[in-house]
Amino acid sequence: MKFALITGGSRGIGKAICLQLATDSAYHILINYNQNKTAALETLQAIEQVGGKGSLLPFDVSNRKAVVDALEDFQKNNPEAIIEVLVNNAGITKDGLFMWMKPGDWSSVINTNLNGFFNVTNHLIQKMLMNRYGRVINIVSLAGVKGNAGQVNYAAAKGAVVAATKSLAQEVGKRNVTVNAVAPGFIKSEMTEDLDEKELKKLVPLNRFGNPEEVAHLVSFLASKKASYITGEVININGGIYS
Repeated sequence: MKFALITGGSRGIGKAICLQLATDSAYHILINYNQNKTAALETLQAIEQVGGKGSLLPFDVSNRKAVVDALEDFQKNNPEAIIEVLVNNAGITKDGLFMWMKPGDWSSVINTNLNGFFNVTNHLIQKMLMNRYGRVINIVSLAGVKGNAGQVNYAAAKGAVVAATKSLAQEVGKRNVTVNAVAPGFIKSEMTEDLDEKELKKLVPLNRFGNPEEVAHLVSFLASKKASYITGEVININGGIYS
């Protein structure tokens, strides 16, 4: 059986991606979450309502041992399973001006957003290479491409994942594994609910925030065989914010 794993898949953009992949593909959706099991179960229910199949796979992406243990247990319990698609979506923000940033706010953001990418991808990439097929899609951010005041830690982590995406794509392309990044701008989600939408949308040529579903459609395309010749790309989805 073939699976798609979405880290941070219980809410926001992650939830939308889970639902879109369940709608567009035959993949069994693995919903990763860290703490909010209620939200993860709601996502699972929504997947089943659109006729898809899914399961929960809880672990903290920033904890390497937890990641490896969870993925090895999954493989042991599902020996025929092949995780063909990995969407690295789990992320946190701890915003603040750099001069006042606490070391903990720096390291926790780096650990989740950058080391989380390493922990999960590093464990799964070998199987993809052996199977000569795979899709790795990294959800990065406008902050990681353009930079954003008050988000030096987040921008550093996401910018590093952008560079890693381009490098890893060159390593694994010969084995038919593609690696791409999607960089959303202002998207309506829990992560942006405290932002001043009325003011910020003036920066966006399309004059609105995006919806998680719009990001999910792009991810679903990149996860499909239709995107077989796209790799090492960073695709911006931000309403033209700096076009």
